[in-house]
Amino acid sequence: MGARLVEHPDVAVVAFTGSKAVGLEIVARAGATPPGQRHVKRVIAEMGGKNALIVDEDADTDHAVPGAAVSAFGYAGQKCSAASRLIVVGGVYDQMVERLAGATRELIVGSPRRPEVSVGPVIDEDAHKRILRTLEEAPRQGEVIVRHDDVPAAGYFVPPTVVAVDDPGVPLAREEIFGPVLTVLRAADLDEAIALANDTDYGLTAGLYSRSPASIARAAAELRAGNVYINRPITGAVVGRQPFGGYGLSGVGSKAGGPDYLLQFLDPRVVTENTLRQGFTPDVT
Repeated sequence: MGARLVEHPDVAVVAFTGSKAVGLEIVARAGATPPGQRHVKRVIAEMGGKNALIVDEDADTDHAVPGAAVSAFGYAGQKCSAASRLIVVGGVYDQMVERLAGATRELIVGSPRRPEVSVGPVIDEDAHKRILRTLEEAPRQGEVIVRHDDVPAAGYFVPPTVVAVDDPGVPLAREEIFGPVLTVLRAADLDEAIALANDTDYGLTAGLYSRSPASIARAAAELRAGNVYINRPITGAVVGRQPFGGYGLSGVGSKAGGPDYLLQFLDPRVVTENTLRQGFTPDVT
């Protein structure tokens, strides 16, 4: 049905949220102009990300650990803004990884009907199988720091998992997983951390935990993402306060929740009248 709607000559605007593969196919199909179509289709697409959260060497891990856990594992990691890469700078790496592993083990996985549950199921059987296949490959790409071992047997539940990798080019660190899987990378300094964060095709969200005003200013200016969060989780944009959207292969179009978003669904018109005229035609009733 979706493909037919995208190609239909009566459709003028397509607004899509989903995977990069489907989003790019929509952009390609919308570029065609079939017989009977009297306009150029516009596409508003939000296509996910491979979002990085940097923990600076001077960060307060009392804040960074729960912030990373919420960002990575809230909503079972099935938010396009979820943290999927944690980049830890310098000497705080060991402490951060150890504390994050402990926090991950404490997460309660189960039905979201239970108020104590932190991580619910993923969306469907296909996602469940795909993410579990990814986890099977994880030991060959890095060191599995923790894989939550208390997961219900029935249902589409995926164990929250933290994997440390040395090679930022492995699939775990490059490809969108869209599940509760967090890849951890080590950076020697903030320069390397920002370079690692920006080394992605996507540009949706990013974040930094730091107590240095200079580091915060650099992250705000240099992180390649539509939404940059400082000293807070990188999910949970509020309409009207943090208009949400990315660029690169994360999306195209004005940011949702912002003042320009609805204008994309309108056709601008200008009516110009020359009022310096001679005489008027009397009104006829």
